[in-house]
Amino acid sequence: MMRYILSLLTVLMLWSLPATAQTGPLRIEITEGVIEPLPFAAPDFVSDSTTGAEFGRRIAEVIAADLTGTGLFREIQPEAFISRVTSFSSPVQYADWKAINAQALVTGAVSVDAGGQLVVRFRLYDVFAGQELGQGLQLVGTQDGWRRIAHKVADQIYSRITGEAPYFDSRVVYVAETGPKDQRIKRLAIMDYDGANVSYLTDSASIVLAPRFSPDGRQVLYTSYESGFPRIYVLQVGSAQRRVLEQQDGTMSFAPRFAPDGRRVVYSLSSGGNTDLYMMDIGSGTSTRLTNAPSIETAPSFSPDGSRIVFESDRSGSPQLYIMPSAGGEAQRISFGQGRYGTPVWSPRGDLIAFTKQSKGRFHIGVIRTDGSEERLLTASFLDEGPTWSPNGRVIMFTRETQGAQGSASLYSVDISGRNLRKVPTEAGGSDPSWSPLQD
Repeated sequence: MMRYILSLLTVLMLWSLPATAQTGPLRIEITEGVIEPLPFAAPDFVSDSTTGAEFGRRIAEVIAADLTGTGLFREIQPEAFISRVTSFSSPVQYADWKAINAQALVTGAVSVDAGGQLVVRFRLYDVFAGQELGQGLQLVGTQDGWRRIAHKVADQIYSRITGEAPYFDSRVVYVAETGPKDQRIKRLAIMDYDGANVSYLTDSASIVLAPRFSPDGRQVLYTSYESGFPRIYVLQVGSAQRRVLEQQDGTMSFAPRFAPDGRRVVYSLSSGGNTDLYMMDIGSGTSTRLTNAPSIETAPSFSPDGSRIVFESDRSGSPQLYIMPSAGGEAQRISFGQGRYGTPVWSPRGDLIAFTKQSKGRFHIGVIRTDGSEERLLTASFLDEGPTWSPNGRVIMFTRETQGAQGSASLYSVDISGRNLRKVPTEAGGSDPSWSPLQD
């Protein structure tokens, strides 16, 4: 089962006089307009051993993939290099890197200590300013955990240049799908944000839906039909141990999501043909009813501070988005465009809500301000649904399904400006993604 072998010790190491971190001229200003990707060079990290050199090559490749995958950076290929980095301590030949128009330079070194641990050091340089950007960093971890080290280095680079919080060292839990459309086999899977290191949390004995990470990334809520009716389970990611949450006889529960405190769960419960929102204390199993209406209330999501809940309701005649206090109470409608709205998810930044919209025969992933203003549709296809936010609120991952009897579901991501639509590589089909927080 899922096992994270990297026990990562991050140690700040000063190898030179402190540089001015995040205040130099090298900075990407992220706006809604078209962004010219920043050219950077990331030579293989140097090493004095064959084993270290191989890890140095792999780590540099993952760093470059992380950065270019954002659409904000452009890698300069090694064949264009004039200078060769052969020593981590050698002075940077800025003129050589300027000549190939590299604005940022990443250098690093890899060694294997006496205990078999990887020791990785890196520096980031502003080529045109001719200075180091930020301070050197050293990371230590297992050899099997080399990808996490690479993601952590890329996170540092991303944050120093953009000024934004990072997101590469994170995971995604999703529903892995195999088999024909009318006999689809589904099981819970977890992977790195970029599709690597896949492992499975459940078998294919029953249908599973809508996995959702806890705020600390250690637990996953999901809905399973193994009893014949939808019921909510909570699963420990590290051990795959799970238990069903308490449920009233004769009811169906689904669409769960953790509160920001990790101790409560908001979910939909259907009884007697009516579906309302409930809140459960996980420790005691005590539930409180939040809505009481003849309409269908579902897909709840907390604001980051836990004070409000956005949800989907058809109380106005068609599915729309509403916000209410997290303890229940009067709800305010925030969606007023043409079409049907659903699966709202509050951004980690608190400023936006992502949603699925169906309009004029097409499905879209969109975002809207919490007051209902500035609605923007980011995608359009035969079927796009189920958005989830990256830990820094910059990227949205979602499910895209293709049309026809042979259609399949895949995971995609898009920037909140609507740029950089990308397919996320998975071993098979995938749906219902949920993005974890940054790992410890």
